[in-house]
Amino acid sequence: MSRAAGALLVVGDVVTDVVARHRTPLAPATDTAAEIRTLPGGAGANAACWAARSGCADVRVLGRVGTDAADWHERALRHAGVRPLLVRDAEAATASVIALVDASAERTFLTDSGAALRLSPGDWSAGLLDGVARLHLSGYLFFAAPSRGTARLALRDAREAGVPVSVDPASAGFLAELGADRFLAAAHGAEVLLPNADEARSLTGRDEPERAAAELSRRFPLVVVTLGQAGALVAENGSVTARVTAPAVEPVDSTGAGDAFTGAFLAARLAGADPAKAADAGCRAGAEAVTVVGGRPPTGPPGG
Repeated sequence: MSRAAGALLVVGDVVTDVVARHRTPLAPATDTAAEIRTLPGGAGANAACWAARSGCADVRVLGRVGTDAADWHERALRHAGVRPLLVRDAEAATASVIALVDASAERTFLTDSGAALRLSPGDWSAGLLDGVARLHLSGYLFFAAPSRGTARLALRDAREAGVPVSVDPASAGFLAELGADRFLAAAHGAEVLLPNADEARSLTGRDEPERAAAELSRRFPLVVVTLGQAGALVAENGSVTARVTAPAVEPVDSTGAGDAFTGAFLAARLAGADPAKAADAGCRAGAEAVTVVGGRPPTGPPGG
């Protein structure tokens, strides 16, 4: 199996996002004025698009979508420079998320996983690793039995092929429902774990991000905990080895900031960057992401 091309394969969720930005608090039982847009999203698909924007020439994404929006999502991914490997589901609609974004740019999600978590082991083949140098698994896959089995199978096949695997835990809320032990057991064998501070806290019970990062790095060779505007922590072998700052920006919408970090971090690692430099690339992409609406990169060159 050749991996000379250095491709990144992302296995994860492809989602239709409805982003509602409201400048005033939600008014129960009546109307609240908002700016509403329907956009392509999904943690896995977003990360893939940001990896492509960050210079990765060969990015592929495997996900399951409903027939209702499959063509639209394929076009959006190709436009972003990502090769879509989408499984069409005739029985379930494409996953959808309502993102409520308040005046501080903080987002709250209402999530209908739809077809995304129906990704089954039958949708996976070890042949998908041909030409792949890194495999990334969106943590959303771990929150339902069929897709969790698929993630575990992909992780096993990648390890057997010598392909390093990264996992983004994806959701502190869903982690709490699943349980930290179950998630950690399912993700065992991954080389890189990319939680945010809330997810790291959920996985360890440690309130301090530094302690959580250090503890997780005893389970995974490399752990990078994102801290939003405060940057990121890199931990290896039970201790924090680097602290990276994030550029100061005026946030518009925090949707997809973590996905942007993941995509840019993985692109940098594929290009040979060490963990700290890759984390710096991730922080810069995350900062760019919060200046646009939705979870995908803006059109035009980086920084344009």
